[in-house]
Amino acid sequence: MKFIEPQQDPLESAWGGADPAECTLMTLEQWQAVRRRWPAMPRIGVVLSNDQDVALLEPDLPRLALVVLQFPTWTDGRAYTQARLLRTRLRFTREIRASGEVLVDMLPMLQRTGFDAVQLRADQSRKSARHALRFFADHYQGDANEPRPLFARCSAQMPANVGD
Repeated sequence: MKFIEPQQDPLESAWGGADPAECTLMTLEQWQAVRRRWPAMPRIGVVLSNDQDVALLEPDLPRLALVVLQFPTWTDGRAYTQARLLRTRLRFTREIRASGEVLVDMLPMLQRTGFDAVQLRADQSRKSARHALRFFADHYQGDANEPRPLFARCSAQMPANVGD
């Protein structure tokens, strides 16, 4: 999980050090207005509010380097669903970032639903965030990163003669 600092260039981690003049972060509405005439380059990011349908991005996902999903309040979990749909149904492999009211307590679920970068709320500790990710490291259910449940992962690793 990447942690994005508020004072850091919000696009830096997704663009890999590219010239900032070549990188653009847009709202869905801005992107839809210019997408047909925008040059084909993977340095485009789109910000979705949590009430927008991620399927609207489907034809453009190969062109996007970043999708930012917003949490307007920490109690509104619709962005979790958006991330899971992007990863599992739409097969988006690039960066999905959580922004807004992102708390340390949310990190295990963010990771399990497909987020790979977060911008924590200003009062949240990065040290506590790393601890939360280690504390809840192994789940028995499948998720966006590992769809097999724990029993299937374990049985795949067992030697053939166990139980004979």
